[in-house]
Amino acid sequence: MLNLADHIRTIPDFPIPGILFYDITTLLQNPQAFCETIDRLAGEITSFGKINYIAAPEARGFIFGAPLAYKLGVGLIPIRKPGKLPFKTVSKSYELEYGTNTIQINSDAVKTGDRVLLLDDLLATGGTIEACRQLVTELGGEVVGAAFVMELRSLNGRERIKNPNVKSLLALN
Repeated sequence: MLNLADHIRTIPDFPIPGILFYDITTLLQNPQAFCETIDRLAGEITSFGKINYIAAPEARGFIFGAPLAYKLGVGLIPIRKPGKLPFKTVSKSYELEYGTNTIQINSDAVKTGDRVLLLDDLLATGGTIEACRQLVTELGGEVVGAAFVMELRSLNGRERIKNPNVKSLLALN
């Protein structure tokens, strides 16, 4: 088993001074590390039960969400920034560790009773994934859990997510 942390580069002061950015491009460039990441994510979420969809925020959530959805044989729901989805959308604004943002989901992406896994590359403060959870829930979906490649434990994002099923492959900080 690879140490996935060895395949993630850190960039200080990006995107703003004081932020340490965890760059996944080096992990993605290594086929063995990328495949193992997807396989390990699939293994981590087996306890969540049946899943109909993976909902992933852009852009890095898409990178892991698409191959995981393929591996699990489920659909993928893209959660995007405003103006990127051509259909009627539902929006949610939230705070980041260094500002604010808004995300959108197609209004017909989730139906009542759909079981949805939230997936992103990084859990920091939990703002993005909690906004995703709220969007899915407002449309009638059941969020079965959330999964991440990395988690910055010192920022306590896990506590912000209103779901007991949270898995991350790497605990950083």
